[in-house]
Amino acid sequence: MKKLIMICAAFLLVFSACKRDEYYIDGGKANPDYQGNMLQYLQAKKVPFDTVAQIVKLAGMEKQFSSEDFTFFAFDDDVIKRTIGTVRTNGLNSLLFYSGKDTVKTLDQISPLIWKKYLQRYMFKGVNRLKDYTQIDLGLRSIYPGALYYDYNNTVSNIGVSFGDANGIRYIGYRNLVFSYIPDISKPNDNWISVNIASSDIKPTNGVVHSLAYSGAYLGFSLYEFFNDVYTTGLTQSTSK
Repeated sequence: MKKLIMICAAFLLVFSACKRDEYYIDGGKANPDYQGNMLQYLQAKKVPFDTVAQIVKLAGMEKQFSSEDFTFFAFDDDVIKRTIGTVRTNGLNSLLFYSGKDTVKTLDQISPLIWKKYLQRYMFKGVNRLKDYTQIDLGLRSIYPGALYYDYNNTVSNIGVSFGDANGIRYIGYRNLVFSYIPDISKPNDNWISVNIASSDIKPTNGVVHSLAYSGAYLGFSLYEFFNDVYTTGLTQSTSK
């Protein structure tokens, strides 16, 4: 009887080990390739990029996002919602309301040129994957500084790869991209607005997409700059507050 029990136990152990191995083997690797262009990718991922795809169209940039090769750091719909806001929240509509201006009801009220300007702040020439960027340590930038990049709108950001720690050893752990907007290029080391990348190296048929992690950032990283552009240009449709 004891022998039978031992045989059964051994069988269960081997069976569970096989199932465990099967789980690891069949899990496979995530496929970064997307069988469609960049605009189609944004449209297909309705959460979180449905509004971003809409803004691409409002900016008249469908052709670039459909065929041109470039690197796009994709902000999500929450960034747009936070930036537009309401009269009662700290966003564009609150600033417009208290400035005596009409508030935004639909995104097409904002000039296509403004949408284009702020989209271009996340667009960089060339197809750059994580492996193409240098190391950055935000706490030790004198040694690991990342690198400066001019976007399509000629504003400047720092992009680098952060190397995590593992088992108490520096820089051998998980690696992720860090995107840092620099408000004033005359002071390139000051007032960075840094955002981690949630997923990198997404490869549609044109260009590459790195999606930004959720943060408190506004579109273009400056709510007041966005407000000044809308305030100066005015809305394309007259609406009530």
